[in-house]
Amino acid sequence: MTTYKVLMFLHLFTVTPCIFIGAYLLLSKKGTKNHRFIGKIYLCLMFFTAIVSLFLPAKVGNQFLNHFGWIHLFSLLTLYSVPTAIIAVKKGNIKAHKTKMRILYFGALIIAGGFTLAPGRYLHKLFF
Repeated sequence: MTTYKVLMFLHLFTVTPCIFIGAYLLLSKKGTKNHRFIGKIYLCLMFFTAIVSLFLPAKVGNQFLNHFGWIHLFSLLTLYSVPTAIIAVKKGNIKAHKTKMRILYFGALIIAGGFTLAPGRYLHKLFF
C-alpha cells in the first residue's frame, strides 16, 4: 500500500467519527461532563485529521507548491479553530466557543466533506 493510501485511510478513519460526534455535540446539552469528555475526543480527532490531511497532496484541481489545493484551506481552518475554541471556553467565552465549533463542523466537515465527493476524488469513486 502506498504512503498516500495509508494517509488517506488514516484521514478517513479519524474524520468519519467526527461527523457523528460533532452532530451529537451540537445537538446535545452543553457544559455537562459528557459534553466536555466527548468534546475533547472530537477536538483531538479533528486536529489529528487536519494534520494528516496536510500530508496528502491535492489530486484534483490546481496545486500550490506542487502539493496543496484549495481543500487544504479547511485543514488550516481546523488547525486554527480547535485551539482557539479551547482557549475561548477556558476563558469562559461560551459564545465564541459555540461560534468556532459551528464553523468547524459546517466548514471542515460538511463543506469540505462535500468537496470530497467531487469527480476524481476517492470518495466519488467509492460512492458513485
